[in-house]
Amino acid sequence: MNQLRIKQKAVENYIKAYNSFDIEGMLRDLHPNVVFKNISNGEVNLTTEGKEAFQKQAKQAKNLFREREQSIRNIQFDDKQVTLEIDYKGVLAVDLPNGMKAGDTLALKGKTIFRFEEDKIVSIEDIS
Repeated sequence: MNQLRIKQKAVENYIKAYNSFDIEGMLRDLHPNVVFKNISNGEVNLTTEGKEAFQKQAKQAKNLFREREQSIRNIQFDDKQVTLEIDYKGVLAVDLPNGMKAGDTLALKGKTIFRFEEDKIVSIEDIS
């Protein structure tokens, strides 16, 4: 399988697993030293380092939503990364400190950048 196809498959597997709350599926194509960053309004508000820390955060985030879906609007490939333009929609399962309540729908547009090392995802940046 060529490099482009390996990257595309890894990203598609991750998104599919994310949408179905499948934490093990999300971990499948991650490098052991994966770094995850969530960036909102230009500020990093969450960082994890390593697969275990990512798994712990993913389990916590899973409990915040009754349903969630990332839809890919556009995908771009280059040698080191895959960039997705994403539409995100989630229905909250809990009340949040920002005033949003369980049952409220959160809808965002953003992008996610996946970087690769040894055919595994070594970096994920969610940007909104």
